[in-house]
Order: sequence, then structure tokens, then C-alpha cells
Amino acid sequence: MNIETIKSVYFVGAGGIGMSALIRYFLSKGKFVAGYDRTPSTLTEHLITEGAQIHYEESTDLIPKDCRDKETTLVVYTPAIPQGHAELVYFRENGFEIQKRSQVLGTITRSSKGLCVAGTHGKTTTSTMAAHLFHQSHVGCTAFLGGISKNYGTNLFLSQTSPYTVIEADEFDRSFHWLSPYMSVITATDPDHLDIYGTEEAYLESFRHYTTLIQPGGALIIHQGLTMKPDVQPGVKTYTYSRNKGDFHAENIRIGNGEIFIDFVAPDTRINDIQLGVPVSINIENGVAAMALAHLNGVTDEEIKQGMASFRGVDRRFDFKLKTDKIVFLSDYAHHPAEIAQSAKSIRELYQDRRITAIFQPHLYTRTRDFYKDFADSLSLADEVILTEIYPAREQPVPGVTSQLIYGNLRPGIEKYICKKEDILNLLSQKKDLEVVILLGAGDLDNYVSEITKILGELKVES
Repeated sequence: MNIETIKSVYFVGAGGIGMSALIRYFLSKGKFVAGYDRTPSTLTEHLITEGAQIHYEESTDLIPKDCRDKETTLVVYTPAIPQGHAELVYFRENGFEIQKRSQVLGTITRSSKGLCVAGTHGKTTTSTMAAHLFHQSHVGCTAFLGGISKNYGTNLFLSQTSPYTVIEADEFDRSFHWLSPYMSVITATDPDHLDIYGTEEAYLESFRHYTTLIQPGGALIIHQGLTMKPDVQPGVKTYTYSRNKGDFHAENIRIGNGEIFIDFVAPDTRINDIQLGVPVSINIENGVAAMALAHLNGVTDEEIKQGMASFRGVDRRFDFKLKTDKIVFLSDYAHHPAEIAQSAKSIRELYQDRRITAIFQPHLYTRTRDFYKDFADSLSLADEVILTEIYPAREQPVPGVTSQLIYGNLRPGIEKYICKKEDILNLLSQKKDLEVVILLGAGDLDNYVSEITKILGELKVES
């Protein structure tokens, strides 16, 4: 199906962050856009305001008339949707063109130079940072992102003139195998999604296959020291990066007074005194990768320096909600043990003498089953841990797998609680010793952020 000639696009799982960028893309092209999602959210309400027709009941009766012609309608679904979903079954049985989100992205980006960011963690911030560097430069870009840019309030950038498209490349369900990158960053390959891959070896093999898809004349920018060995085609350059070594790295790192400055070192240039707009230490490494991508594609040194200083971050990625002398509260999407460890270390670096409370909602039964000891180790970097029940997302319960597995493996002596998510507000309102609070996870606990912010702000006024 030719994307230019279709008239309607129907999304099964319209509320996902990656799906929403495609919804906005097709709306910008003047297509009729509709879809289903399980629950209303701020994002789906925004999409409705922007012109999409979205409903929340699984029913073929609610599919609009404009989306019932198989010759002119494209159906897009997320792998998180069960194959037995009534609406998906209807489209399948009636011969509609049905594609995964990643297939559609692959089609869109084959006519441009795809700049893809893949990896177990860090990809949302790195891709959003790269998109900002390009967007504010003379080069420009189109971008499909996995998070809402705080600079622009969206996860979709559109350019009519730039040949570049920045894409967050998702490894879940091998989705990134549909892409044809011109250049790609790989940030990390810590095993994840073992419900899909089964073994660490299969997970690493999936990344290795992804590197074969990079187009000749392009480049791979891979984090130094990964166990995964790339397999690029002839004519693809390979560069390494990290915080302090590799072809691209940082030197002269200065952290203090809530600010971070670095010097960016590339094989053929050095940019001194770059200020990080979001001053957390993990962004040194994310920034090096984003700057490498920008530098290799014509963004000037001065544009890179200005862009890094003006970057405001991504919603739910080290996202400060409250920042006073008495209390700090932030939300972070971290839902893998390695991500949580990075978040905890970054916070500890910023607030060395403060008491840190981590609130964590585990995401998926299988991930909890596979990594509960690693979760406990990472969370134990905080002074206090509050656990809620597991957010199931696409899964059915696994016998014997609950948050209690993590709770029981937290380090001895740590202050710890376990409760239902709806009891979080009451628990926090009774505590008087909160100093730095971080909300962690990829589930729906983020829906409580505004209420938590209010409670914490009032607590410290009273004290």
C-alpha cells in the first residue's frame, strides 16, 4: 500500500507514545485518523483535540465508516495488542492491509536518511536530544520519538526540506528489523524482553542483525565495551563512544552548583565548555552520542554547543517536578535494572548528602521474574524504597511472581514499604522525612504525579 494514496489510517493501540507520533504524522498529511486504546490518557485526549477519533471500548461497531474500506485504509497496530483483539481480528478477516508501527516507520524513512537510536536504555533521551540538535540547526530533521520533547511539547518533528529523519529504534518484538538506517547509535545491550527473545544470546543476536541493516556510506556509533559484536556491511564506518573514552567522548567534566560542563572530543574536532541543559550525569554519555550523530551529519560546532545548552529534556525522563531547598521530586521512566541503577547514581551525584526515596512500580510479570534480584540491587542504592504491585501491560499474571520478590531481596537495613498504587498518596502524606523522591517505572503510576507534587509541596510548607 502506498502511504501517499491511502485515505484513512486506523490505529489499534492508539495511546502508545510511539503510535502517537505516527498519528500526528498522518494527521499532518490530511488523512482521516481513528483508533482504539484501552484507557483514556492525557496523550489520547491531546490526539482527539488534534483531530483523531479515538474510543476506549473494544468493539468493531465503533470503527468509523471511513475506516471500513480495505482499499483505502491502512491498519497500524502495536505488538502490545493481543492477536485476539476483536478489532484486529475484524481487519484481518476482512483482508485489510495491517502493519506494525515499525513497518510503517520503515516505509516512511526509506525515502530519507534515517538516523536511528537503538539500545536497552538511553534511546529516548539520546534520540530526542539529537532531534533537537538537528532541528535548531541549519540542517533540520523530521523525527519520530518515544517521548514528549519538553522543548516542543511533541514527539513528532516535521521538515519539508531536510533529508534526515531521527527515529527511536525499538528492539521489542524485533521491531527495529524493519528499519533501514543511514546511521545508528546503539546505547546499550543489557538483556531485556526475554519474554520475546528467550535468552540473552538471542537478544544480542537481534542487535547484531540490526547492525547489518545500516546502509553502505552510513555509520554505526556504538557504546564502547558492549558484548554484542556488530556485523556491518562494507562501506559502513564504525565509531565508538562513551563518557570518557572512544572515538567520541567527554573530557574536562565539571559538575557542581546544579550545572554540568564538558568538552566534547571527536576524531576531527573538539568543542570546549559545552553546558548540559539537563544537568544529570547520565546525559554526559547520552549527549556524546547525540553530538556524534549531529557532528557526522553537518551540524556545526557552534550549533551543537547552543543546542546542548538549550535542551530541556523529555517528559518522564529524569523529569523534575519539584525542586526547592527542602524537597526534590522527579519522575523517571526507568523500568530496567540498569536504567534504575543509572538514575540512582545520577541522583546520588547531584544530592550527595540528601535522603533518597525511590517509588517503583515494576513493569511486566516476566521482567520481574527474570530480574527481581537485579531490581533489588539497583533500588537498594536509594535510602528508602516504596514498591507497588506489578503493572501487567500486555501480560497475564505469572504464578508466584509479585513485587514481594523484589521487596524480599532489598539490602538489609533499608527502609522499605509495599502497597497498592492507590495507597501511595496516603503513605506519602504521612511521611515527614522526605528529601529527594523519585518515581520510577513505565506503568501508570505517572498518573499520580500531579497529586504527589501537590502533597510533597504542602508537606514541606507545613514543616
